[in-house]
Amino acid sequence: MKVICALLCYMVLSISSALAAKSRLQEIIDRGVLRVGTTGDWHPMTMRDPATNFYKGFDIDITTELAKDLGVTVEYVSADWRTLVSGVVTDKYDITGSASLNMQRAKVAGYSKPYFYLAFVPVVHADNVSQYRRWQDFNSSYVRVTATVGTVQAMIMKELFPAAEHKTVPAGSTPYDELLSKQATMTLTSNIEAASLTSRYPKLKVAKVSGMQRPTPIAMLVPNDEQVWINYVDHWITLKQTQGFFDRIAKKWGIAHLDNR
Repeated sequence: MKVICALLCYMVLSISSALAAKSRLQEIIDRGVLRVGTTGDWHPMTMRDPATNFYKGFDIDITTELAKDLGVTVEYVSADWRTLVSGVVTDKYDITGSASLNMQRAKVAGYSKPYFYLAFVPVVHADNVSQYRRWQDFNSSYVRVTATVGTVQAMIMKELFPAAEHKTVPAGSTPYDELLSKQATMTLTSNIEAASLTSRYPKLKVAKVSGMQRPTPIAMLVPNDEQVWINYVDHWITLKQTQGFFDRIAKKWGIAHLDNR
């Protein structure tokens, strides 16, 4: 009996060791590279310079720090919002930059624990800012709302403004061009991005409506079957929150968040 028990214990330990060796965490460490999917089009979270392919922003600082703590280098993989989840599922990258928590995404991909919170505000052309005082003012057939295809904003605008005309622009384009040329009335964006947008484009303003819509946690997407990797990322986030790391990086990029912890 003792021999059998010893054999069973040995088998369990061997299987556990084999599984651990195959974890995403171990693969990243062995590879020496953390692959991060990022869109490069969400100011000031992730911004890509097309001339140099250089990325900067809140997300870039966050994932660079994660790679440093892993003892590996970081490689940024170009993604767009429509294919962000599939890139995780098909092993194009190990993790993404910030993505809002969405239960459709959660059906096929995992999430880290949240480390930031956002909400959505309406951005309009400065010439039209006085016309819209209530959220309901945008729910009209005379209003054209726009968003980038595949984003959470594209889904939310259909839910909030069913009577409005909906227009999506392809990934790689921005809905703000539609506002600047007055081809659209409004676009939804996060309170994070709105401050950056209105600073860069004086012709864009946040409509003076009451409150914000859909307070939402944001986190990083990870493969949903890689629990060892998910655990590591979650523990890392907990440690960095305790150390005030996320708050320092947010302050660096001039963004304030809704802290719902």
